Amino acid sequence: MSDACGCSDDETTPGGEEAEEHEAERLWEVSELRFAAVAGVLLLAGLVAGSRDQSAVATVLNWVALLVGAWTFVPSTIRRLVKGKIGVGTLMTIAAIGAVLLGEVAEAAALAFLFSISEGLEEYSLARTRRGLRALLNLVPATATVLRDGAETTVAPGELGIGDLMVVRPGERVTTDGIIRTGRTALDVSAITGESVPVEAGPGQDVYAGSINGSGVLEVEVTTTAQDNSLARIVRIVEAEQSRKGEAQRLADRIAKPLVPGVMIAAALIAVVGSLLGDPGTWIERALVVLVAASPCALAISVPVSVVAAVGAASKQGVLIKGGAAVEALGAIRGVALDKTGTLTRNAPTVVAVVAAPGRTQERVLQVAAALEARSEHPLARAILAAVTPATPATDVEAVPGAGLTGTFEGRPARLGRPGWVHAGSLAAEVERMQQAGATAVLIEENGSLLGAVAVRDELRPEAAQVVAQLRRDGYHVTMLTGDNTLTATALAREVGIDEVHANLRPEDKAALVAQLRTQRRTAMVGDGVNDAPALATADLGIAMGAMGTDVAIETADVALMGEDLRHLPQAFTHARKARRIMLQNVGLSLAIIIVLMPLALFGVLGLAAVVLVHEVAEVVVIANGVRAGRTRPLPQAITGTAAAVERPALVTR
Repeated sequence: MSDACGCSDDETTPGGEEAEEHEAERLWEVSELRFAAVAGVLLLAGLVAGSRDQSAVATVLNWVALLVGAWTFVPSTIRRLVKGKIGVGTLMTIAAIGAVLLGEVAEAAALAFLFSISEGLEEYSLARTRRGLRALLNLVPATATVLRDGAETTVAPGELGIGDLMVVRPGERVTTDGIIRTGRTALDVSAITGESVPVEAGPGQDVYAGSINGSGVLEVEVTTTAQDNSLARIVRIVEAEQSRKGEAQRLADRIAKPLVPGVMIAAALIAVVGSLLGDPGTWIERALVVLVAASPCALAISVPVSVVAAVGAASKQGVLIKGGAAVEALGAIRGVALDKTGTLTRNAPTVVAVVAAPGRTQERVLQVAAALEARSEHPLARAILAAVTPATPATDVEAVPGAGLTGTFEGRPARLGRPGWVHAGSLAAEVERMQQAGATAVLIEENGSLLGAVAVRDELRPEAAQVVAQLRRDGYHVTMLTGDNTLTATALAREVGIDEVHANLRPEDKAALVAQLRTQRRTAMVGDGVNDAPALATADLGIAMGAMGTDVAIETADVALMGEDLRHLPQAFTHARKARRIMLQNVGLSLAIIIVLMPLALFGVLGLAAVVLVHEVAEVVVIANGVRAGRTRPLPQAITGTAAAVERPALVTR
């Protein structure tokens, strides 16, 4: 629990190892909710016993319910009072004591029951955002191979020192950040940048922890220790930002800061001044009634009820919202930062253009390309193979690190590779146009002559332009953040209607940009991968594309879109704005009840029974209003087919 609540235990360490081992994954695993359930059953039993004139049994049951419910917040409230900290828990404790002194044990038990429910629901939502960080560290291999004294030695990641020379073989992950000294390869950096197309890398270029080496053997000079590499920085950012949210984004706590001391001072003044001017017994009793009148019964339950209704309705539409802070933040967002790969795009590269050299055919270009790529797991290979069924494998295929493939097909030598290694010749203009349209171009050569070029591109989701347009109509400022190159990012952003683009970003760069955007307006980050975790945590609200994302992205984010339809994003914003309005209505009503009841209790217009009755009626009204947050409309039928796709530059020319 946060400081303002006055119920947290400073000795707990939510981000620590012990806390991770005991994170509640289900509602019934939250201790506050288990205690609340027991207290509720006891209260119900006490009510039944009282209706059957078994007052002694009812009193015992109410006392036990009070003790069970109070156990979730009174001990920690006392510990914090010793340290001079007060909150809603303090006021709830005093109100319960006042009810007991006035002989209303059942009312005191009801207060404890309601407050333990609200605390349990909040703890559950916070626990959901703290899991998954350990999956980041799994991207680092358990051992690394280093060259020491001319021999290869296997060491643990923690034993690596700056300046060590790591040997990274094909298929292995890079243990820590470094600079390539020898070797060329294609690095799968999806864990770092989120981009699906591998990056060509050679001597002098940086590599990052978690990257997967492609086909070449690398010698990498270590530039950071395992404790301070890219992934370690991601973990630190996520932990720090989650801690910030847990302490700052709680509506009831912000209200409690002025309310709690004000009510306590008012009750003390009523008792002291009233005793000096009149009958001490009468004024002390009125002071206790004022405390009960000021007890935030409706306030304690108003937000959780609205949250449960809003979260439940959203989940039916494929949107997972993690608790009240997330609902409130989602409804207050005014800026949206969108990751490109896997969010605006499908994260599935496909062949979008085939250009044949003069006298050649597109069919032959694809046939030879597929033959060379037939046994490759490269994302570009999968895209080309998907365009040719079936593919006849070439023979004697060899990979040329950082360049492409060579082999023999139908008795003739063939090559496939990047422009520059295979000369574009007469297709230079077409290749340049492919690249400017945001595609990756590969050239194919047969028997020493240029055969043609193939363009592979990660296509936009068909609904991407519609979603961006809807966000802008709703008044949101939209920004694109990506690890891809500026040319591709600008081309894609232009097609979906985004004006502000930031490209060539690493995870920490994304987090820094999101922090900057937050200074201008409340900003949500939408991403799908491990590389987006720092930005998701740094934003006022993190939103993960669940179907395409990693567990880390989903656990780090406050909201997850569980399907692949991006139209759920503006729908989630609309739903949250409505839920936030209802929460604020409930809070306003709860505060109004307190403001009206306190003077009536002060002047003896209402006694304890009347105050309790008003509180109970207010709780019913608040619950009924909160249920409205569960109403939502389903999306219309999903966009399908090429007619709905974003218009892209025509690349297939001949």
